[in-house]
Amino acid sequence: MKHRTFSAGSGLLLGALLLAASAASAAEFVSVVKDGVNLRSGPDTSANVLFQLPAGYPLQVIERKGDWINVSDYENDKGWISTTLVSSIPHVIVKTERGNVRSGPGTDQPQTGKVVRDVILKKLDQQGDWVKVSHPQLTGWIHKQLVWP
Repeated sequence: MKHRTFSAGSGLLLGALLLAASAASAAEFVSVVKDGVNLRSGPDTSANVLFQLPAGYPLQVIERKGDWINVSDYENDKGWISTTLVSSIPHVIVKTERGNVRSGPGTDQPQTGKVVRDVILKKLDQQGDWVKVSHPQLTGWIHKQLVWP
């Protein structure tokens, strides 16, 4: 049996990589619960409305302040939203111009549909690099590089 040895420098690098991977997997995501939800400039209903978000729109939580969360989207737009207007039901958004949806997790699986940028899909499952998604007219698998998060 062969054993790998690491120098002190590579051990530190490995530790840093594991810490980064752990931090990335610890990211918290939420989804908007209904159409027309306001993303605001501050944690208050009197703060300016930056955008109106559609149902299912996925957001990454940056910080919490009372009943408000500071969030970021896939284009790195940031703002505040009330916790009453989001849920933990996972959704993804298509971040490329076009993508194929397949009947199973792999490029060897038949194509069942196509999606375009900004389409929101409910996330059902994940196997490796493939995410099972659903939309009112479509259920299938899409490669994780085509969607966020």
